[in-house]
Amino acid sequence: MDESRRDRDEEGRARNARPRDGLGRPLPYGTPGVERQPEGVVRSPDETVREAQRLLDAGMPFHAHEVFEDAWKSGPDAERELWRGLAQMAVGLTHAARGNAAGGARLLRRGAAAAEGFRASDPHGIGVEGLIGWARELAGRVDPSGPEGAEGHSGRAEGDAAGAPGVDAASEAPRLRRGDRAGG
Repeated sequence: MDESRRDRDEEGRARNARPRDGLGRPLPYGTPGVERQPEGVVRSPDETVREAQRLLDAGMPFHAHEVFEDAWKSGPDAERELWRGLAQMAVGLTHAARGNAAGGARLLRRGAAAAEGFRASDPHGIGVEGLIGWARELAGRVDPSGPEGAEGHSGRAEGDAAGAPGVDAASEAPRLRRGDRAGG
């Protein structure tokens, strides 16, 4: 592949064909990578939640974010903020796993805020309140100097967040539906 030219799809839109690792980071051309999520897939809400949970459990939150993004773009307007919030939480976990504590925490908090309007309804069986709590708790652990501070959080000391390795994406993966267990 000519690395000086920009990758384009059949319609001329820019695409990056570089292989990626499990956290979505680009790898050098020719390096084996993780298979990418196809874009623009229209799934039912149940299929979206199942596929995103499978990817989260596998430690691939970047790929889960792409599944949520498809739902956000193809779903009904009334649910757009829900799917957008879930996508932001997944990409926040991605950044936290990559070691970008501040960016990860910011996206986790932004995703939690976007999902707030769905807290009482738990659409499609999604445990929105639990996800909001998970996102805010993880944000506070990875970046205790952030807007909500470290109050009420245990775990890393304040000085450990900067420059520390990222969190383990698979072990930090949230449960999207109340009562779901890993692998179930």
